Amino acid sequence: MKSGDASVAKAFHDRVRPQVDRTICRLLGRRDTDHDDLAQLALIELVTTIDRYRGDCSLDGWTSTISAHVVYKHIRRRQLERRAFSSVSVDDLIVSSPKYAGRDPMVRDVLARILQHLEAMDEGRAWAYVLHDVCGYDLREVAEITGVTVAAAQTRLVRGRRELHERMAADPELAQRLVGMEGAP
Repeated sequence: MKSGDASVAKAFHDRVRPQVDRTICRLLGRRDTDHDDLAQLALIELVTTIDRYRGDCSLDGWTSTISAHVVYKHIRRRQLERRAFSSVSVDDLIVSSPKYAGRDPMVRDVLARILQHLEAMDEGRAWAYVLHDVCGYDLREVAEITGVTVAAAQTRLVRGRRELHERMAADPELAQRLVGMEGAP
């Protein structure tokens, strides 16, 4: 595989992919939405660690172990994301800014309303929006943090932005406060 021979890579993929799929299904169930992404991550991990395979166990056993580690890492990331998202408070989001000095209650209320809209959204879309547009991560980093492909992260970001903007536009009180904040010194 290291030599770049495509036929070897295809043969390796064809040999280990069924075991990867069985391991993911056994640990997460057949209908997990991240199955294909996890299979791809497991295959990447198998290829990058093939040099460490010593043959002490069967190829299927080694494939299952590596695939299980990828799944467990994903499960831990999911739990961490859920905990982090549910523990965000408005006070954590307030940043000192001379523009809004003395107007903390208004800023706090606007942020609280935006946070309510984010919490009502699909979790993946909300995270993609917050990580990219608020925290400044690039799409590759968002994909890595959330455990999806870059294409999936971009889709979540675009849909998340659209959904948040639609929710905010449908909230007349929030829209009015945002306009008031823009016009204030």
